[in-house]
Amino acid sequence: MSKLFIASEVFHGTGSLEELKNISGQKAILVTGGSSMRKSGTIDRAITYLKAAGIESEVFEGVEEDPSSATCFKGAQAMRNFEPDWIIGLGGCSAIDAAKMMWVFYEHPDADFDAMTKPFSVPGLRNKAKFIAIPSTSGTGTETTGLAVITDREKGVKYPIVSYELTPDIAIVDGEICATMPAHVTSNTGLDALTHCVEAYVSNIEDNYADALAKGGLGIVFENLKEAVNNPENLKARQNMHDASFMGGLAFNNAWLGIVHSLSHQVGALYGIPHGASNAIFLPNVIRYNAKVSDRFPDLAKVIGKETAEDLAVAVETLRSEVNNPAAIKEFGISQEDWNKNLDYITNNAFLDPCTSFNPRKPTLEELKDIYNACYNGEVVNF
Repeated sequence: MSKLFIASEVFHGTGSLEELKNISGQKAILVTGGSSMRKSGTIDRAITYLKAAGIESEVFEGVEEDPSSATCFKGAQAMRNFEPDWIIGLGGCSAIDAAKMMWVFYEHPDADFDAMTKPFSVPGLRNKAKFIAIPSTSGTGTETTGLAVITDREKGVKYPIVSYELTPDIAIVDGEICATMPAHVTSNTGLDALTHCVEAYVSNIEDNYADALAKGGLGIVFENLKEAVNNPENLKARQNMHDASFMGGLAFNNAWLGIVHSLSHQVGALYGIPHGASNAIFLPNVIRYNAKVSDRFPDLAKVIGKETAEDLAVAVETLRSEVNNPAAIKEFGISQEDWNKNLDYITNNAFLDPCTSFNPRKPTLEELKDIYNACYNGEVVNF
């Protein structure tokens, strides 16, 4: 038997933010990042809709990219002071992931962060509050996943906190909210959504529902990402990418991910490389690596009118170029000396990353290191 994990309610389509008018409660805290949601007027609209529902609101702003556990503790304290019965993550993945962990520490002030880095170790939630996720970027699918990625600044490690307790109660997938998203963010996040679809489809967990969502999301990304990057005011393309992000998130929430994410988590934590950008660098060579043991890549290739795993890898490389994303890790200004110095460290962390256990091919440390070096240089390698 399998179980499909999904947000209890999903509202999607342009203008669906207005659904906040229809929720029941007393207090809501909105957790967001920098100033983009305020500048776009999204926060003010959300507060207006909550007020119409008779809900008092407060805003916690300033969640940084790759949020730290310290930020989560700070936000949890703000929640304990305000005592909301709704927590709303509004913005990019960082804001929503941080809001999820604030939720944990709000309900469980003494929870052990290190203990929760082990999969499915988050204590039970919803004793004080429920959770609404409203994404402003189209990539991570965090609005429907039991996942929050939190960075330990001292160790230089990103920890995926995995628990179905973290799955939002309500997801609002409104493409209008991301109309002001810059081109490079649209590109990075869209390639992240693409990676989710590919990795979920070929993971070592077979799930018919996840498979259909992964294939459908992949097709939408290839049809719409370039348009969303080049014509950001095209709300149809924006909503399509938002839907594809949700579909990819729902797919991997039930089938999980592989070593593209294991590799990406480390270079993101240590070097600050945008997650979707590093995913897009690793993905083609990981397709080639995993194709040695998985016969599932041709299924994905057929979705975009191709035939083989290599065709799919090349199509990803072509799309990556068309949306102006780098083809090599070294393009982010990382010297060979710095890379070599940290290679063993990030390789070992990638090997231990929870996503590695769901990869269709069990890697060795040396194989992960070979993939890292090839992708550092932008080389095409058949493993």
